[in-house]
Amino acid sequence: MWLDDRYRWLMWISLAEIGTMLVFNNYSALLPILQKEWSLTNSQAGWIFSSYQIGYILAVVLLTSLTDYTHPKYIYLATSFWAGLAGILFSLWAEGVYSAMILRTLMGIGFAGTYMPGLRLVSERFPSAERGMAVGIYVGAFTLGAAVSLFLTGILSSLLPWKWAFFITSLGPIVGGVIAFFKLGEVATTGREEEAKLPLVEVLRNRPALMMIGGYVAHMWEMFGMRGWIVAFLTACFLTAHYDLERAVSLSAVIAGAVTLAGALSNALGGALSDRFGRANTIIVVMLGSGLLSLLIGWTRGFPISVIVLLSLLYGFMVTGESSVLSTGVTELARPGELGRTMALQSFLGWGAASLSPIAFGYILDLTNPADALTRFGYVPHWGWAFMVLGLGGLVGPLIISRLKKST
Repeated sequence: MWLDDRYRWLMWISLAEIGTMLVFNNYSALLPILQKEWSLTNSQAGWIFSSYQIGYILAVVLLTSLTDYTHPKYIYLATSFWAGLAGILFSLWAEGVYSAMILRTLMGIGFAGTYMPGLRLVSERFPSAERGMAVGIYVGAFTLGAAVSLFLTGILSSLLPWKWAFFITSLGPIVGGVIAFFKLGEVATTGREEEAKLPLVEVLRNRPALMMIGGYVAHMWEMFGMRGWIVAFLTACFLTAHYDLERAVSLSAVIAGAVTLAGALSNALGGALSDRFGRANTIIVVMLGSGLLSLLIGWTRGFPISVIVLLSLLYGFMVTGESSVLSTGVTELARPGELGRTMALQSFLGWGAASLSPIAFGYILDLTNPADALTRFGYVPHWGWAFMVLGLGGLVGPLIISRLKKST
């Protein structure tokens, strides 16, 4: 199987995706440092993180819908270079909440033209019997890139000023674009839709696809709230255990990278399991597990560090495990002629939730913690309620998918 041209092509596009993802979590890895340097409230920190998703939302419907009319490779190339340039500008010009939000928004616009168009290319090259595994590998590369972004930024920030850490990781999308230039067109696309393109209103009448998208929205709410704040949460745990700030931030970024890497493994595993046991069954089991962990983990700040790390790794494994399965399910439930628009709607709603949950998380931290917590303690002490909101949102997913399973 691995000598098949399709799988060689899949490895190349996955490698390009890892490159484009190196800017994805560099802000999260540096959040405790930037929050102190720029005197950010928790809600302001959440807005900066979410501005990346907001930029994605602004562009994804247009760029993903364009894949119905032009080869996704051209969209992929242009936007990968755009994302790298925006990241470099962040390292040079960002100096507070507003400049950081603008530049992170531009980076998110770049991401909009790589992830979903790449996902469409993958879904078109593999039949349904193999698609779960193929999409799982591709989405796993997305998660692996996010993990490397945390690892690399954490290591670089311990050796260099944060601006250099941001600059170096921003070269990743440019490298990814170079790989895409030489490799995305290596294998001719097969099975591209020749049917007449359907209007958006027909997409909105596809109830099974909409229910699968509903599960995806719940998943994105939980996953991105966690990803936006996991470094800050772990830093608070280390500071509670009397580590100094620089070491706490560096260790937290590396551990958060391992947490995200666990999700890359579960993505590929979840896709393979869904090929065997069904999309709905896999989604329900994994989302129940991640939702319960969201309800629990925020109350563990004072626990032994080893326990917190183990829970975090399990959390990262579960919270991402259904991602590829949900995306595969959407591509399979889309009717002929509406794949691009269905994926655009999936992105718009899913990443809308991904942009709101880190902001909501930050506001809840502000409401449930003393206003001078960072000054008094050096960290935010109360995390339980914010994580619970993620869990309650995530648990909506299994309810929707259970109804989908019954209806189909």
